Amino acid sequence: MPRLLSFITLIILLLPTSAMAASCYSPVEAEAEQGIRIHSELMVIGLNCQHMGVREGDNLYLKYRQFTADHAELFAKYEQILLSHFSKSGTKKPEEKLNALRTNFANKISNDAAAMRPDVFCSRYAPRITKASEMKHNDLRKWASTFYESHPVSKPFCASGG
Repeated sequence: MPRLLSFITLIILLLPTSAMAASCYSPVEAEAEQGIRIHSELMVIGLNCQHMGVREGDNLYLKYRQFTADHAELFAKYEQILLSHFSKSGTKKPEEKLNALRTNFANKISNDAAAMRPDVFCSRYAPRITKASEMKHNDLRKWASTFYESHPVSKPFCASGG
């Protein structure tokens, strides 16, 4: 029995780190997921609250689209990080997995919107569009790399950071 236990321990230690890392995120991967979540949520907020600020000539969905254009390179980088992670973890269709992740994020905030009166939802969430539209890349990265218990990433952090 002790030999069997030693053998099993040896096998576990020799497993490729990429196989073990498939079930967890590095800090960069977690930031990427959080960045995609932020982007997806802002899209739903922009669509639901685009009417706010119209009197002042401010369409929140157009503001969201400008935010997207301003940070397109960063969002593309986040997508590549996640696609790479999904590929390394053996996902057969990484792009479908990324699209499903985006859809899940959008559905969650859409459900929040459906549970509230539109004016309540927009007064609570619309300021995020304005705040985000004023951010520089480093500000957005800092936001994406700040983790909250109320909005956890979908995988735990890897113990070794990789």
